[in-house]
Amino acid sequence: MITAEPVSDLRDLDAAFTIRETVFVHEQGVPADAEYDVHDRTDARHYLARATDGTPCGAARWRTTDNGVKLERFAVLEAFRNQAVGSALLKRVLEDVQAAHPEATVYLNAQLRAIPFYERHGFSKVGDQFTECDIEHFKMIWNKPG
Repeated sequence: MITAEPVSDLRDLDAAFTIRETVFVHEQGVPADAEYDVHDRTDARHYLARATDGTPCGAARWRTTDNGVKLERFAVLEAFRNQAVGSALLKRVLEDVQAAHPEATVYLNAQLRAIPFYERHGFSKVGDQFTECDIEHFKMIWNKPG
């Protein structure tokens, strides 16, 4: 069973950063200085997903902004894709965000290929397509259930 939990120690944070570096910097060509920012060590809340055997396989973070709560840096290692890792991470992050900020607008910037995934989880595109780190995105807002 895939688990997703808030990062609680430096080893887990390092594992989350390693996953992000593998996916974003090495696979997608995002510059490392664009992948890591001041929020990583200040106000972002980080999450780590683990496979059934305990192997770290996915990462994410969220933080509050002037526009609500922004979900960011969702990454799943290639060998673990299409195994519900992203769903486990997103579900856990949304539960925690909803508990901490129930009235906030929850949003993210989704890469084009990830849009169907986020739509299945209750997000809708808003605004125009834009480019971030040479990758096309749409802003998406979560349509909270009920």
